[in-house]
Amino acid sequence: MSQSGSTGLSANTILAQITKNGVTHVVWLPDSETNWLYVLMKAEPSLRLVPVSNEALAFSAAAGLSFGGRVPLILIQNTGMMDSGNSLRGWAIDLSIPVVLMVGYRGWTRHGVTRDSAAVYTERFLNAFGINYYLVESDADAGRISLAIDEARRTARPVATLIADEYHGFNR
Repeated sequence: MSQSGSTGLSANTILAQITKNGVTHVVWLPDSETNWLYVLMKAEPSLRLVPVSNEALAFSAAAGLSFGGRVPLILIQNTGMMDSGNSLRGWAIDLSIPVVLMVGYRGWTRHGVTRDSAAVYTERFLNAFGINYYLVESDADAGRISLAIDEARRTARPVATLIADEYHGFNR
């Protein structure tokens, strides 16, 4: 399928949503699954990449950027997000940081047979923390990223986008 295929989710589409909404910094733990998105973000002059060595550090970095007048986005996998629950609570929720969590939805399947417990608990985790979320699985859903960014700004709270095509779309 092409970079802009209609049934997949392309890195170009994600980058377009990020940049058109004024995101200035992407805080993330580098990984191989987001290779093409990384290449595009690195080449985008309006974005700064802020790598962290542990997902929990992403929330304090995003809080600092937000307090400094920047517009951060956190790129994180569902397992790392769940590992970082206390930092999410203390930094993003308690300090009212308007940040979008772009969550790689590891293990998610639209076919109803979920074999990875990371997927089983992802939405339950977000619900427990009172974080609204939008499912994004194709280019046709990409507008939900803008909805999440708008909601985060309007509510001064973290909002998640669950990237359900994690292992395919980011690598095209």
